[in-house]
Amino acid sequence: MQYRYDGLSAEEVAASREKLGSNALAPPETETFWDKLNENFKDPMIVILLVALAIITLLAVTGFAHWYEGVGIAAAVALATLVSTYSEYKNEKTFQLLQEEASKISVNVFRGGHVATVPIDEIVVGDHVLLQPGDKIPADGRIVEGDLQAHQAMFTGEPEPVSKYPDENMTDPPALDDSGYLFRGTTVEDGEAILLVERVGDNTHFGQLAQSLKPDERVGPLRVKLAKLAQGISTFGYIGASFIAVAFIFKVVLMDNSFDGAQIMAYLSEWQVVIYDITTAAILAVIIIVVAVPEGLPMMIAIVLSQNMRKLLNANVLVRQLLGIETAGSLNILFCDKTGTITRGRLEAVGFITAAEATAGEKSEVDLNTYPSFSSIPGPLQNLLDLSVRKNTSCVFDPSAENMEACLVGGNMTEKALFQFILPDDRKEDRKLDDTRSRAEVIRQIRFNSIRKFSASEIEFEDKSTLTLYKGAPERILSQCTRYYDENAEIRPLSVEGCSVLETRLDAMADEGYRVIAVAATEESLTLEESLPSELSLIGFVSIRDELREESKGAIETLRGAGVRVVMLTGDKLGTARAIARDAGLLTAETDTVISSSDMADLSDDDLKKILPTLKVIARCLPQDKRRLVKVAQEQGYVVGMTGDGVNDAPALTNCDVGFAMGSGSEVAKEASEIVILDDNVDSIANAVHYGRTIYRSIQKFITFQLTVNVAAILVAFLGPFFGFRLPLTMIQLLWINLIMDTLAALAFSGEPPLRKHMEERPKLREEAIIDRYMWSSILFNGIFMTILSIIFLKWDPIQGLFHSEAAFMTAFFGFFVFINNFNKFNVRVDDVRLFDHILENRGFLKVVGLIFGVQILMTYLGGEMFRTVGLYPVEWLWIILLSVTVIPFDLLRKRLTRSRRQKRVSV
Repeated sequence: MQYRYDGLSAEEVAASREKLGSNALAPPETETFWDKLNENFKDPMIVILLVALAIITLLAVTGFAHWYEGVGIAAAVALATLVSTYSEYKNEKTFQLLQEEASKISVNVFRGGHVATVPIDEIVVGDHVLLQPGDKIPADGRIVEGDLQAHQAMFTGEPEPVSKYPDENMTDPPALDDSGYLFRGTTVEDGEAILLVERVGDNTHFGQLAQSLKPDERVGPLRVKLAKLAQGISTFGYIGASFIAVAFIFKVVLMDNSFDGAQIMAYLSEWQVVIYDITTAAILAVIIIVVAVPEGLPMMIAIVLSQNMRKLLNANVLVRQLLGIETAGSLNILFCDKTGTITRGRLEAVGFITAAEATAGEKSEVDLNTYPSFSSIPGPLQNLLDLSVRKNTSCVFDPSAENMEACLVGGNMTEKALFQFILPDDRKEDRKLDDTRSRAEVIRQIRFNSIRKFSASEIEFEDKSTLTLYKGAPERILSQCTRYYDENAEIRPLSVEGCSVLETRLDAMADEGYRVIAVAATEESLTLEESLPSELSLIGFVSIRDELREESKGAIETLRGAGVRVVMLTGDKLGTARAIARDAGLLTAETDTVISSSDMADLSDDDLKKILPTLKVIARCLPQDKRRLVKVAQEQGYVVGMTGDGVNDAPALTNCDVGFAMGSGSEVAKEASEIVILDDNVDSIANAVHYGRTIYRSIQKFITFQLTVNVAAILVAFLGPFFGFRLPLTMIQLLWINLIMDTLAALAFSGEPPLRKHMEERPKLREEAIIDRYMWSSILFNGIFMTILSIIFLKWDPIQGLFHSEAAFMTAFFGFFVFINNFNKFNVRVDDVRLFDHILENRGFLKVVGLIFGVQILMTYLGGEMFRTVGLYPVEWLWIILLSVTVIPFDLLRKRLTRSRRQKRVSV
């Protein structure tokens, strides 16, 4: 279609923006750094610590405690909270900014005499905006031409769309039920119209409500698992802390007084000392809880997503909701559209086929004429096809545009391919001409959608005669054809036998992988019903080719190797679908199932579940088929991914586990999805699955490392008093360990690269625990090994003799405990014995590990009484390194033994 709007000039746009404002919305209120910090300081554990610190400070003032204990604990708590809060805030902010930048909506608007595509924020009052199905309304305004169905559920809660059309009878100010007015944020379900913008930005109805309109975000299975894990760890921490507090009191009350009643009574008589020890026990218990609870987990998720967001964008994957990338790694079935995803989506019309009178001696009364180009079609028939394409389309043809892509605005890929077919080779010259063949006005129109599978336009010529043009699926159009146009555009009868000849030819083309569009006409007036008239005159068939993407076969093979079954959904005929699926490597076995939408409709849900394991292709797929597939697959326990680009795909995208909208698709589909595939490529979907698994594995590594630290720290703190040590690790040292082993570990593991082996693992089940048997093996074996080695370090005299003083010995133990856990990062980073595999692809890991070693050494020289440290000699550091690095060979032995046992189980 062509609309006659010049639109605003650049000067008028600038003047409107200056006078009436921009269409950009004021940024929504978000949680600031100080809000997040204040919230973290309200944590019950922090509150208890602060109360205990007040008691310690009071005792220090009265001379019963050291001043630096309270100061050190307060500084350590403040530093840990500040670092974790800042890191989480910064990375969440980065993620949001990248997401907002990549999610900008573009709008088709008339500017300077032609249709331009501009960002939504650049719309101004006075603009004429072209709206088509799937578009999001960019501003408030009235309809000046056309009609459409708009979804206003975000304001009214009503799921049904409402009709909108030019209507001067509107309230002031306009209300939601005004037929002639559209509101920003609502969406177009069907139809086409021109919007004259009257309100922009914060002055729109949406802008005034924007602060209170918060999008719903479902919580993904990963965060549900992490919440359960955190609860379990907290319970473990509470129990461990209680035992440690009791062990400490046992040590100072009984063991330190040699279990002698008189000494114990004397101790109890010194109430200040008793209060100090009880307070110390309480603080120690709280610190153990702080150490045990992996508060780095939320920060870990924020850091991982922030670091991978840019990588994902470079891989043409836009994460709209955290749920999407969390769940993508667990997908085990993907329902994937064919056009533009498995194929290139660059449709090219390569020929035109018409019916013709059979020559003498032919068995059939109908023959076929094939024309390889538009110019080879006879003139009268050429005119009919030209009218059918130009007047029965959602494309807006802009002759003044600079290039072919820009001259066709709106419409779908098929309509653009048809338009390009009818334009002569010198397309630029054609755009300068007002072709007399096209001098007819569209007076009534039905848009194409995947349910009705046809579009229609009634046109009126200068002499007031009318013609109704139809185009769509050949089986729908041909079934209603009783006549055909010959090469002179004369109408001739078409028998049932003639239709059969044409169907045979169409089936043969479908088997060769061609998409076919039928074109027909009638002099009957157009009725706005879903059914076709009973007598159409066939104009012909346009054959369209869509090449398979080079990377599709490899991507599908990668997904199959990752345990993700790919089912191709297409609107094409069965033969075309089967040919493309075979070329894409989807059909590899005789048992693979290929069905059509009508076949699927005949199956009960139970029957569909039975064929689901072998189902590979669904032809002539409808939106309701997608919704049913999601429902049936989820009932079977599948984690379901679904692709979509149209308005009608939104329900399926919403109901599946991960919705993948296409970057070229409608805004409605994007709003309903969790992930947008910017290049519409199945290979990018495979990348999303790969990154999802990488993020999941990175979080598992962090959990494994952190819980190993927790096991060792709690056991050492608990057993230490029984071996004669009041505090093997002081409270300040424990908080320091928590800071560098929790916060910095999150940074270390967040940059792990996506490895090929991740796509060779089976998908994670919905109910599968985040900590698997292998992780428990690492946590318990290494945690207990560190504990045993720590007790040996503390109690074996030859080791104590390696250090020049008692203070140096306790300093060395502090350094040893940090070093052994830092070395354990290398064990946790890889599942096998190749410790340095791909290590240079995560340089952040090496920086964090090196930083911890350096800062820990520096701390021993600067920590003084506050950290209970003194300077050590180089040879003493050498002994610390030699003792702590033993965790690496120990874990390598564990890996070999557990791998051997796993291989034996597999072979059995």
